[in-house]
Amino acid sequence: MSGKFPKALAWIVLACLVVPMFGSYFFDDMFSSVSYLFDDPSLTALGWSSAGYGLYASGYSVLCVFGGLVVCGILLDKWGVRITGSIFVGMMFLGAAAVLWALLSGSAHSLQIAYVGCMFFGLGSEIAGTAVTRSIAKWFKYGPMALAMGLQLAIARLGTAFALVLSPKLIAEHPGEVYTLAETARPAAVGLGLLALGLILWAVFVAIDARAGAAADDGAGEEPFRMADVAGVFGNGNFWLLSLLCVLFYSSIIAFKKFAGAILVPRFDIPAATAGWMVSMLPFATVVFAPLFGILVDKKGNGTRWMIIGAVLALVAHLLLAFAPQGTPFWGYLSMVFLGFGYSLVPAALWPSVPKIVPAKVLGTTFALIYWVQNLGLLSFKMLAGGILDRANAAAVISSDSLSVISSAAEKSLSGPVAVELMFVGLCIASIVVALLFARSSRLHPDLGLDAPNGSRGA
Repeated sequence: MSGKFPKALAWIVLACLVVPMFGSYFFDDMFSSVSYLFDDPSLTALGWSSAGYGLYASGYSVLCVFGGLVVCGILLDKWGVRITGSIFVGMMFLGAAAVLWALLSGSAHSLQIAYVGCMFFGLGSEIAGTAVTRSIAKWFKYGPMALAMGLQLAIARLGTAFALVLSPKLIAEHPGEVYTLAETARPAAVGLGLLALGLILWAVFVAIDARAGAAADDGAGEEPFRMADVAGVFGNGNFWLLSLLCVLFYSSIIAFKKFAGAILVPRFDIPAATAGWMVSMLPFATVVFAPLFGILVDKKGNGTRWMIIGAVLALVAHLLLAFAPQGTPFWGYLSMVFLGFGYSLVPAALWPSVPKIVPAKVLGTTFALIYWVQNLGLLSFKMLAGGILDRANAAAVISSDSLSVISSAAEKSLSGPVAVELMFVGLCIASIVVALLFARSSRLHPDLGLDAPNGSRGA
């Protein structure tokens, strides 16, 4: 194959790789559109508060932040995607199974058990995602890499859309009644089934990748990986710029999605099901636009320009979510349009830039390190968002003792969601600054081809 793979086989590989990520995104976002359940612990038999839910959600990043991603990224370059990926796709499934068990158990320690399960699910998901991205970079090295990465991203985010729309149907609203353990756990049961399917198709990919022969080995034609190469990654200024852009931009969207229901419902006076459809515009938009923007980056280049534009669009979206007129759903939908475009533009240009700044032999380590920095931010901002909303809920309860219920509701709707949105606005402003610095680096180092087209010579 002379370093290339048959085009049809490469697309079959991509089809196998996207399913585990679809299941991962679904499971990660299964409570996003029904996060209102945790506004009051008495609403569910589970008994979690917003702060408790924020703690659970932050568990995704704990093992990633405390060395897991870095060590496992190195293992990915030393052992290859087949061995390392298989270990962590399995870990993702087992962590999700532990979360489901915790939700169904009704144990007084359900939050702690789910937190630990989410920790293992998170590390498994991130390394599985790294293995998937590393595999796409390998199989599409001589072809439309940005398109392939855009398609993988689009289908994975379709898992988020599926979760946002399906979860409110699985947990039907019945105000005044307590939600049972079985009701609360339904999204997790569906997610675990999707992850089981992903595990099967990952095994199919491993068989294809092994059968492809020596040309499929990671880093073929490169010098062998050495631990000293990691220091070179840390000393790469472009690595830090991409990492910072990743953590700032993704935190402004992923942390928002975790509390979308708690933000959109009071801000625009809509039911939870409508909020689910509203925020589902984000992943649905990427299904269409991420591949199109991937083609644009492959054909026309100018990746740093698209990063800047995407970050600006995200800023406009969060300004609307913070300051648009209260109780007018139109502004919520418009903000999702801007956020959806930004959520498609930045990743379509960001991820294909990574193979341009480092040698192939440390590509897995580099992706893992970027995800490590990203998870460091997500760990913090998810907990911070949950804490902000919890304090607003507490303030509303206190104010209800001296003011009317209407006044306390208004205070809650203005103080909590708006304060969270101001945090996201700050993240977007910082991401624009970093994107501008990366564009400057591209101009100073034209040899890297950061703004050059990727080409489309066939997979």
